Amino acid sequence: MTDQTYCDRLVQDAPFLTGQGRLSEQQVDRIILQLNRYYPQILTNKEAEKFRNPKASLRVRLCDLLSHLQRSGERDCQEFYRALYIHAQPLHGRLPSRSALQNSDCTELDSGNESDELSDRGPVSFLAGLSLAVGLALLLYCYPPDPKGLPGARRVLGFSPVIIDRHVSRYLLAFLADDLRGL
Repeated sequence: MTDQTYCDRLVQDAPFLTGQGRLSEQQVDRIILQLNRYYPQILTNKEAEKFRNPKASLRVRLCDLLSHLQRSGERDCQEFYRALYIHAQPLHGRLPSRSALQNSDCTELDSGNESDELSDRGPVSFLAGLSLAVGLALLLYCYPPDPKGLPGARRVLGFSPVIIDRHVSRYLLAFLADDLRGL
């Protein structure tokens, strides 16, 4: 199950996709137009007109499209899934092949389900880190360090702009220049 190709997935998903009320006519037309416009080697103009023919039922047109894509090859099936994700994202998430992939604990073939979270620690840890940074900034602002107390620290700060990013180095150099004027 982990080596499942896009063509295999399309065979597995075809009954689900052609089910009553799954895809609207508008969604199918958008998918066909995307495959035709962006990838004319997948669907020619003549084939796109055939699959968009309003005289045939939606189910027949969709079955014809899916069988055409299965015969065309792996890349064409992959582009169909990309178009399906763009134009019918909720349906794409409920596909049987996707649930089989998620149940088998393998890596997904699509990058469509990436998490937007940066950390699982929650907002309390973010607020704690933010308050620590603000507290240190206020401490340095209200009680500036004595330049005579740590002469070695001034040398370290003097060479640190070489190592640190240029945006930070501007502030360190300005800090050193202000302190040198006071001496």
